[in-house]
Amino acid sequence: MNNGTAHPDVQDAPADTTARIVDAFLRARRAGDALPGFPGTIPDTLVDAYVVQDAAIAGWSDDVVGWKVGYIAAEKRDGSGDERLLGPIFRRNLQQAADGLEIAVFAPGGFGAIEAEYVLRLDADAPVDKTEWTPDEAAALPSTLFVGLEVASSPLATINVLGPRVVVSDFGNNNGLVVGAEIPDWTSLDEATLRAESRIDDAVVGTGGATTLPGGLRAAFAFALSRSARRGRPLKRGELIATGNATGIHDILPGQRAHVVFEGRGEIRATVVAATAEESSP
Repeated sequence: MNNGTAHPDVQDAPADTTARIVDAFLRARRAGDALPGFPGTIPDTLVDAYVVQDAAIAGWSDDVVGWKVGYIAAEKRDGSGDERLLGPIFRRNLQQAADGLEIAVFAPGGFGAIEAEYVLRLDADAPVDKTEWTPDEAAALPSTLFVGLEVASSPLATINVLGPRVVVSDFGNNNGLVVGAEIPDWTSLDEATLRAESRIDDAVVGTGGATTLPGGLRAAFAFALSRSARRGRPLKRGELIATGNATGIHDILPGQRAHVVFEGRGEIRATVVAATAEESSP
């Protein structure tokens, strides 16, 4: 869908450094393996990290069908001014909610978690020349809202500890997205009524909802539109935006059962398995 490599607002990171990082992460993902540490020097800025991400997308033989949005704590932000980050969601890692669903995490040795998500699907192309979006402008762009579950997983166990530049460098710490039921007429709803609860092996591990996201769904959508346009990847009709963790980030291991309940809107169940070479291979 949107697998180009243009990124007009970034400067080139050193090619050998970028290649080393990209090669290590892609090799690990293809093999279903873990990494003992970050493979090289952490990019100096988020802008540099997106150079790494763009190179990794170009090296991964699958189509980008959407983007996950992650919130960046104030103390971890850099001079870009970004309060959030993006990571690609690939076609082979996109699933529809169904009975008997399995989701894969990099284990042992990697990072694996689930996140309850509200997922937007663009129903029209974003204007290619618009690089800044307000939340209200984003809400006016035709879109449809669904419940969802993100598989947050990386071969690097310390990815979240090392911070957003590392998260961006490895596909935004994403290894899949499950999309469930539609939430009709989302722009007319009070987002406070969109409530969610996450469970692992029947134990409640987090509660929240759309208002857990700073600025709500509209702010996350606006960021995705703006940052994508500034990268030279204006969003297209049909692309998905996972707006951010609505109940927290919940560590999970192979063999455990994930269950996300969206109050009055649907639920998603899945069993976790370990990523294998076959599942991770492009």
